[in-house]
Amino acid sequence: MTGLHWGILATGGIAHAFTSDLRTAGLDVTAVGSRSIDSARAFAAQYDIAHAHGSYEELVADPDVDIVYIATPHPSHVDNALLALAHGKHVLVEKPFTLNADEAARIRDAAADAGLLAMEAMWTRYLPHMVRIREIIAAGTLGEIRVVSADHTQKISTDPAHRLNDLALGGGALLDLGIYPISFAIDVLGLPERITAVARLSDAGSDAEVATAFVHSSGALSTSVSSSRGAGLNTAQIVGTEARIEIDRVWYTPTTMRVVSPSGEVLESFDGSVDGRGMQFQAQAAERFVSEGAAANGILPLDESVAIMGVLDEVRRQIGVVYPGES
Repeated sequence: MTGLHWGILATGGIAHAFTSDLRTAGLDVTAVGSRSIDSARAFAAQYDIAHAHGSYEELVADPDVDIVYIATPHPSHVDNALLALAHGKHVLVEKPFTLNADEAARIRDAAADAGLLAMEAMWTRYLPHMVRIREIIAAGTLGEIRVVSADHTQKISTDPAHRLNDLALGGGALLDLGIYPISFAIDVLGLPERITAVARLSDAGSDAEVATAFVHSSGALSTSVSSSRGAGLNTAQIVGTEARIEIDRVWYTPTTMRVVSPSGEVLESFDGSVDGRGMQFQAQAAERFVSEGAAANGILPLDESVAIMGVLDEVRRQIGVVYPGES
């Protein structure tokens, strides 16, 4: 590791999960910033963090901070990331990277101009079982991949004021939940050439359920279902002509998976369970990319994060979801 000093921007639930995993992995968390100094101090005390700041501006100006984890809701990601980059800090931006592709491109361009790392915190891609899956695919074990399918379905509050239902906060199943299976399909098959999407909208106009079907350049298909109104199996599979990969519940977290032949024989079993949530792997990767250069990120290059936001933009266009301020 490079020994980078992390700053945590915001103190919500995802910030707690991330910081806990960084502490488990022995990484250096040196500062936290919140719009409330009391919240920052409480967070710092919980995780033994040296510096607590009562504003995001103070956090990114802290000379002891090298890299900032952006943990705010996604409508704030672009402003928070640009603020940190302007102060010379690398950024790891919680997924979804932004609200749309235009905002994502602004972060990409600012990072390139400053010579800094900007990276989407799609932590699933860095988990041990996902690393092994890419190795299996590269070895040709599956043959020709024909289908990728995954779902992300949870039962979440129906309160219109809840973040996931509020369009002003980027609410909807797609950006919070659907980003996982869609990013997974693109990781395996590349960007789609054809996109089809349908949805059921909430009374507030946010997407409560979204289903997608993509055709990729190889001709392979991918499907996803996301819902904030009901909890499903949350499994995934990659089906090839010679074998398939079955990823167990919950597929986007540290879990188990197996390679299965067409006849049902288990060719390989893999247990990717770890202590904690597994968010430390993306942080370790970010430190490595800072050391080696941002272009070293072959797992989720920034151009791909921008392109994925473009895919989500097209899905939203098809289902009729527009966030305030968008044309």
